[in-house]
Formats: sequence, structure tokens, C-alpha cells
Amino acid sequence: MFLDRTKITIKAGNGGNGSTSFLRTAQTANGGPDGGEGGKGGDVIFEATKNLNTLYDFRFHKKFYAENGLNGSQRLKTGANGANKIIKVPCGTVILDSATGKVIADLFEDGMKFVALKGGEGGHGNAYYKSSIKQAPHFSQTGEETKAREVILELKTIADVGLIGFPNAGKSTLLSCISNANPKIANYPFTTLYPNLGVCQVKNQTFVVADIPGLIKGASDGQGLGHYFLKHVERVRLLLHLVDISQSDGRDFIEDFNVINNELSLYSQELAKTPQIILLSKVDLLDEETLNERVKKFKEQVGKDFILLSGATFKGVEEIKLKVLEMLSKLPKKPPLEIEKFDFDTRDKESINITRDDEGAFVVSGGKIDEFTRGIVLSDTRSFAYFQKRLESMGIISMLKERGLKNGSVIKIKDAVFEYTD
Repeated sequence: MFLDRTKITIKAGNGGNGSTSFLRTAQTANGGPDGGEGGKGGDVIFEATKNLNTLYDFRFHKKFYAENGLNGSQRLKTGANGANKIIKVPCGTVILDSATGKVIADLFEDGMKFVALKGGEGGHGNAYYKSSIKQAPHFSQTGEETKAREVILELKTIADVGLIGFPNAGKSTLLSCISNANPKIANYPFTTLYPNLGVCQVKNQTFVVADIPGLIKGASDGQGLGHYFLKHVERVRLLLHLVDISQSDGRDFIEDFNVINNELSLYSQELAKTPQIILLSKVDLLDEETLNERVKKFKEQVGKDFILLSGATFKGVEEIKLKVLEMLSKLPKKPPLEIEKFDFDTRDKESINITRDDEGAFVVSGGKIDEFTRGIVLSDTRSFAYFQKRLESMGIISMLKERGLKNGSVIKIKDAVFEYTD
């Protein structure tokens, strides 16, 4: 099954907690603090690989969590860092922030990597806090906690050449003639339900061709299957535009040609500028007189160069391959998407939120609270005293008073619940 768009949840690993420990040996009964640091959490990393051409692997696997860092331990032992989570995606995968829709990465080449989320920092052990004033700190720092984020993976097929045209124009047949692909071929619309890729070899050189599902009138507005797959031709350098000159489906072949070009323009002006080789297909279905009349009509009304093609008799196949190779040698590869730089992995360390619960207690939360309470142990007298001073210095007490804080009011901060005394 082909899958080219999906939403997944990613999360970097939490940092390990620092250790609160004191040296105890047969020779040392009351040694100093020796609590080690917590390990760093694992990162979430996307990596492009040419070994995948669909996002099918993400159909059922939706959550990708990196390992947490391990806690520090006694004798200054640092906890092990958490393993990174490597997520492999096909070349051409664009990663978007689900919340804003902004593009955060475009992995268009094999081996490209993108660190989407960095692991949480490990907490300091109590040995870190030892000083001339605090000879025996009985507290350590907890590891930094990370949050899960949702991203959208969207695949834009990486190919040099794209086959476009109405359903039944002969695109799948041509792909099977010029490449190693073996697409499904039948005489009814929308046989191709997903892009087929084939590798074509000419004069010891290769290029990749993508058969894009049929476009119809209104595709750029979401009609039929075309709009859904138009993104797959955005990166190609050259388009092979197949036009059924036999009119086997009862449509006018020149109108077909104009309709497809109009849909390309409506979808993307940049895409409409992509060079085309026009292929008048299914010429084997016409007698010579009718073929000559329609060729003359095309020259008069369109006035563009073309190649006559028959997938059944292989007429024009070698000419097409050589023409494609010649044009590709002169066309540069399309650049990756221009990405508006923004920090997807933003860590909130500044916010302070004050609310009241159903019982009237003041609840203080936010990124700034999360950060400074990592090193607080309320059971330790000095640590709690530091906690109280920080509430004053950070302006939290003043903010609470503005909201009605009085003697005896209950304050809740993280797991701490206490009464305020002026």
C-alpha cells in the first residue's frame, strides 16, 4: 500500500535525575556529597533513505519516543545517556509542525538528517551543589522533562521526470516500456492509484521516472485523484505530457492538453514552468489519414513540438529516452523547499501562570516554575528556604497578592502545598 501523508507523535527522552548521596566506606563514615549527574535524554532524529519510497511503515506505528537518560548514582557516577530515536523516511519527505502547519525540514537527499527534538538535560547530583557555604547539600536536581509533539510527514516523490496526462493516456504503458517498472495496466480510469517509479537506463546513464495518477479537470480544486498527487511532480525537472490522439475515451485531444496545463498552472505557477516533452500517444489506433489530420490540427492550434508514441508497437520509445537524457543534461535539479526558520523544539522556561482551583487555592505553574523547582527538595530546610526566597525574587508573591493572596491562603506549586504567612 502506498502512503504519502501521515501524522505521528514524537518525544525526546527525559533527562535522568541527579543523585543525592554521601560517601560511605569502611574507612569513611561521614564522607562528603558524591551524588552523580543524571544522563541526557535521547534525541529524535529523522534520516532520509533511498531504500524507502512510501510512508507505509507509519500506517500503524504512530509514536516514536527516544530513551530517557538514567539517573545518577553514588560515587559521582553519571547516569547513561538515553539512546536516540532514529526515524527513517523516504527521500523527499517534508516534515511539518502539526500545530502551525509550518515546514520544519525537507529531507530530499539520501543520508540527510534532521534533529527534530533534543533530549532533556540530566539533573545535577548533590556533589554539584557543594560549596564553602553548603558543605553537605541534601538535595539534587531532577532531569529535564520533555513534551510529546505531533508532526506531519508528507512525501514529495523524488524523480527526474514526471508522466502527466488524463487517465488512460498511456502513462503506465510508457513507464513499463522505458524503465524497469511493472505498473498495473488496464483500460479503465484511475488504474494507477499511487505514483509508480521506474529507473530508465540510456547510454550508461540513468534517470528516475514517476508515473503520476491521472489528472482531470478540476484536479487543482480537489476533483478526482489528481490534486492529491500533484505534489509528487513538484520536484521533477522535466514532464512527459501524454495526450491520447486517438481520442479513445471520446474527449478532444487538444482540449485534454489544455486542461492538464491549466490544472498545473492553478496548482502552482512554478510547476507550470517545468519543461515538457509532448507525446501524442496511441497512434497505432488510428489509420494514416486520420493520424495526419490530427497531427496537422495539433500543429496549427498548439504550435509546439511533439513526438508520436505507441506503447503497443514501441514507436517513439527510443527517441523519447534520448530526448529526455539530452534535456536532463541541461536542467539543474530543483532546490529543496525554502524553510522559514523557527524553533520547533522550543522549551518554555519563562512562563508563569496563576489560576485558582475549585477549593480556592492558588495554583502556580508554567515553564519558569518547572525549571527552578527541578533543584528544590522541600524536605530539606535550606532548599525550602531557597524556594521561598526565589518566590519573592521572581515576583511570584507580588503577582499572587495582586490576585488576592492573604495570610492563610493556600498555594500549590507542583507537588508542594502550603499556607502563605506574611
